[in-house]
Amino acid sequence: MRGMIREFWENEDGMGVVEVVLITIVLVGLVVIFKKQITSLVNTILSKMSSQAEKI
Repeated sequence: MRGMIREFWENEDGMGVVEVVLITIVLVGLVVIFKKQITSLVNTILSKMSSQAEKI
């Protein structure tokens, strides 16, 4: 019985999945928090690209 409990406690197979889920949650949270800034930056970059393309 102790061996089974120790094996369960030391098993780290699911840790990769938990780490990926936590990183995804943090990234989504950052996007939600900085949505206005990100949208503004993307719009600025796209407008500069289109104005530069018109010069060519």
